[in-house]
Amino acid sequence: MIHTALTIAGSDSSGGAGVQADIKTMTANGVYAMSAITALTAQNTTGVQGIYEVTPEFLSLQLDSIFTDIRPDAVKIGMVSSIGLIKAIADKLKEYKAERIVVDPVMVATSGAKLISDDAIAALKDLLLPLATVLTPNIPETEVLAEMPVRSSEAMVTAAGIISSRYGCAVLCKGGHSLNDANDLLCANGEYYWFNGKRIDNPNTHGTGCTLSSAIASNLAKGYDLKTSVERAKEYISGALAAMLDLGKGSGPMQHNFDINSRFAE
Repeated sequence: MIHTALTIAGSDSSGGAGVQADIKTMTANGVYAMSAITALTAQNTTGVQGIYEVTPEFLSLQLDSIFTDIRPDAVKIGMVSSIGLIKAIADKLKEYKAERIVVDPVMVATSGAKLISDDAIAALKDLLLPLATVLTPNIPETEVLAEMPVRSSEAMVTAAGIISSRYGCAVLCKGGHSLNDANDLLCANGEYYWFNGKRIDNPNTHGTGCTLSSAIASNLAKGYDLKTSVERAKEYISGALAAMLDLGKGSGPMQHNFDINSRFAE
């Protein structure tokens, strides 16, 4: 019997992030991947050229179709940019009593630029984050959720504790952003665990957040505990980056299939 995972996210036409990265990651991590698409995007390695959002009603219909037929063992939620879509997701996850929910709270870009409106951030905090098993914010997002600056490893510990207490879930605060050498901090049930990462000199990092959260969801779907799921996900993403795939004119994608050996790929 194969385990199943669902990604709720936007489509990336260039295949490096969003639903496409999630499906590749889930497949590479040995689970059956399903998707509920929140938006179509026209994008590539140089940026986003356009976004076409689905309606809350159609997103709800996708979720009904999935949960009433092939129930996911875990759910990963990526960027959701409107209040209506956030509410639709929260309502359906509660209706179907979804388990093992990984939320990548995409709100702030690495540059610090805000990606969704203040109203949508408020809806995310009120409706979706309290349903999560684990959140995976980057440093700017950690600052928004904890409502404090994060400029040191000690501040990461404080912020993770605040977020975990506030939303009643585990938190994986992702390092980097000139703060540390890609070291991530997991706060779960009052316990803190550091996952030390080796920074890989690869400028092609499109979709790293999507990939990490999907790998965590895949491992939770297979029955691994959260700490082990994070360890395995970190190891997977390091391998995908170390493969040094180089596509496109901008920040390119990782090689999600670096560890798949198939005679049909020859």
